[in-house]
Amino acid sequence: MRRPHRLLVEPIVRGALLEDIGRGGDLTSESIFPVGRRATGALVARKPGTLAGIEAALLAFELLDPRAEVLDALEDGSQFVAGATLARVACDTRALLAGERSALNVLGHLCGIATLTRSYVDAIAGSKAHIVCTRKTTPGLRVLEKYAVRCGGGENHRFALDDAALIKDNHIALAGSIHHAVAAVRAEIGHMVKIEVEVDTLDQLREVLAERVDAVLLDNMSPEMLREAVAIVDGRLVTEASGGVDLAHVGEIAKSGVDLISVGRITHSAPSLDIGLDIAS
Repeated sequence: MRRPHRLLVEPIVRGALLEDIGRGGDLTSESIFPVGRRATGALVARKPGTLAGIEAALLAFELLDPRAEVLDALEDGSQFVAGATLARVACDTRALLAGERSALNVLGHLCGIATLTRSYVDAIAGSKAHIVCTRKTTPGLRVLEKYAVRCGGGENHRFALDDAALIKDNHIALAGSIHHAVAAVRAEIGHMVKIEVEVDTLDQLREVLAERVDAVLLDNMSPEMLREAVAIVDGRLVTEASGGVDLAHVGEIAKSGVDLISVGRITHSAPSLDIGLDIAS
């Protein structure tokens, strides 16, 4: 599983630390502990889940103490039980305590996404469908949130507006028709760029099949309508179901035969997982 490059992750973690440390540093820890005293802390799960973002979390301690040493850590994507030690780090005591909240905020948020994603992935096990995320992410955190989706067994849709062309209902309304929108995009993009078109009726789907596109997004269709749409496409395009997908119904959606199921809530509504820092020494 390819991790985000450190050059992308470090500014996020550094920003979290700067926000928390404020203008004068950690008044509490710096008043109690002398420079140079070291301690060991364990990141411990209070609830079961799926691990994501362990390196980003540990980076919080390294940025505050370049001599920080990771003693052991689970791999991202691992399943863990309540009470499991996810990682142990030895570093300057001041750094350990000052970095605690930033590390836990990042780790709890990303584990929450990975854990919810895993629930969706498990709910469609045995089908051909894949769970994918959307651009409904927290501003500034997209690279980490989409990585957390992969840790949970999901896959990524486009990262940004420049990854691929996704012609949605508003594009079609303003362009005048599916044909005009597709033709305009096809004239501007390179041969490596894919085009997907969003439809919400079977008549629109038939229009799309007359165009040179790569995928169709079937928006807010019932499982019955999705099955009909998949039959109409007959393998000519990648089919993606989207809109209001929840755990109670994702299994039925998967049975329709679609290739992808995009779920916004795995990034925008995943609850943070409860993780704490326990002092080991």
